[in-house]
Amino acid sequence: METTAGLIEPLIERAEAYGKTSLELLKLKALDKTSDVASTLIVHLFLAAIISFFLIALNIAVALWLGELLGKNYYGFLIVAAFYGLFAIIIYLVHPNIKGRINNFLIKQMFN
Repeated sequence: METTAGLIEPLIERAEAYGKTSLELLKLKALDKTSDVASTLIVHLFLAAIISFFLIALNIAVALWLGELLGKNYYGFLIVAAFYGLFAIIIYLVHPNIKGRINNFLIKQMFN
């Protein structure tokens, strides 16, 4: 009886060590994926902010330029606003396709 208990005890200890190691590996893999997705998201958000500032300045310049050409500044702003209104309608109509692509991108980031 003692020999059987003596053989099982090291096996249980090894199984326990394997379980702890597997759990630690799982934690490290989750941390790696989380940090990868978070760093990608932060870089994209920072880039989006910079591009947004650029586009705001460019839109104001275009609106003022069009307003100067048409004789009244608000005409230029109305034209730029109409352009973005039309653009928003187009985006609204195709948003399921865009949503699917964003979902696929995020899933690829999580599993690659």
